Amino acid sequence: MKPILRRSFLRGSVTAGMALAMPRVMLGRGPQAGSPNEAVNVAVIGLGSTTVVGGVGGRGHQLINRLRQVPGVNIVALCDVDQEHIDRELEAARSHGESPATHRDLREVLDRKDVDAVIVALPNHWHALATIWACQAGKDVYIEKPFSYDLWEGRQMVAAARQYDRMVQVGTQRRSSRFLPAVFDRLQGGEFGPIRLAHALVYRPRNDIGTVDAPTTPPPTVDYDLWCGPVANDPLMRKQLHYEWHWFWDTGNGEMGNNGIHVIDICRWGLGQDQAPPRAMSIGGRFAFNDCGETANTHIALFDYEPAPLICEVRNVVAGDDRSRIGNYRGRSGGILIDCEGGYFAGDFTGGAIYDYQGKMIEDLSQAEGSGSVEQAHLSNFLDAVRSRKADDLAAEAIVGHHSTACCHMANVSHRIGSHASPEAIQAAASGKPELADAFERCREYLRKNGVDLADTPATLGPWVTLDAEQGRFVGEFADEANALSRREYREPFVVPELDEG
Repeated sequence: MKPILRRSFLRGSVTAGMALAMPRVMLGRGPQAGSPNEAVNVAVIGLGSTTVVGGVGGRGHQLINRLRQVPGVNIVALCDVDQEHIDRELEAARSHGESPATHRDLREVLDRKDVDAVIVALPNHWHALATIWACQAGKDVYIEKPFSYDLWEGRQMVAAARQYDRMVQVGTQRRSSRFLPAVFDRLQGGEFGPIRLAHALVYRPRNDIGTVDAPTTPPPTVDYDLWCGPVANDPLMRKQLHYEWHWFWDTGNGEMGNNGIHVIDICRWGLGQDQAPPRAMSIGGRFAFNDCGETANTHIALFDYEPAPLICEVRNVVAGDDRSRIGNYRGRSGGILIDCEGGYFAGDFTGGAIYDYQGKMIEDLSQAEGSGSVEQAHLSNFLDAVRSRKADDLAAEAIVGHHSTACCHMANVSHRIGSHASPEAIQAAASGKPELADAFERCREYLRKNGVDLADTPATLGPWVTLDAEQGRFVGEFADEANALSRREYREPFVVPELDEG
């Protein structure tokens, strides 16, 4: 690899102030370019809260535990803007005989010469800047899902991986499943007839996050200005800083980007599609919660792939304690269904079965593969590529993550520029797409069972948005509104640079 010269590093900077905010450039590939058996020095950036309401136990915290199960890894640094998170992980590290350095600012981590690769588990609004700065500093990157905060940032992240010759893996760990490749080979090979449709399901009950009448003080252990980074340092207008950022458009991508990305990604894989769809539309809303959250808690998105489209259904609303009210589709409340002419596959990365359309099982494909083993395999795959320097070996390389995440962005953009519509108007809009019409009627019934009448509380009907994949921009009707939501304004010095995408 050629040395990264300072003039190249600063290209795309808006101001000299931005350059000062960047980490120093590391020349060459560093120690990871040695023997395939050589240990890789890793820093984990973003440790996460293990105690917040609604959270899943701190994503960075979870990844650290998986890293400890992968041979040939040294965890040399930990980074988080919350000192409480650092203290927690440092105590655990010492109990494992580790002595990592600690930092509040990720730029200090990227300046370290003893760091070969970084594991990034920050809020979505930090994904692009952390990834690009790391690539520019000569580090390889494992970036948590969703790949990017918006479409434009995703393209810059892919460009950074290419321009700086970095290994960039996206944390869509189902791509490292041992089970799915053989299933998809059979489906794509026509064993059950042509593929007609893919369904991605996220039926996950959640609670509302409440409201506040005045700004909330961030935890005293948090550097809130650094937490905000690229977004405005505005007063915190919700009860909880951590995790709830998922449900606000400035920092998150809703459940579509939070969990929808996993099943959308493997549906796209199952369909054999290697691009974002040419167009997408959506139906959804934030129902029942009456809280300060902004993103949809019920969302149907249609991605118009040819010859077989992809539909993603998100449901978060449950009235009371009866979680069964979330409903199911063909007996499933999560995972994927891929319809073929002669039957369909229903399952996930852990296993599944082939059924006929009367619901009778044709073939049991169950396989004991837990989420932990897949996650460990995904990290191992990344670290193997760090050693080999072969990006083609990555299970979820940057471009794979970008195309799948683009689906989530298209769904959210359609929703955000949509407008309230009556059930009859939505039925009319879906009339040419029978699978969409069916998904809407099932969604309408699920909401009714949870106390929401769409005749009184209308859903948002999002228009078709059309993507020019080569340009990475929306075109046609609604293009101006869609493109306005696909590239944000930044707060200096946290400005995502515009890189050469050639």
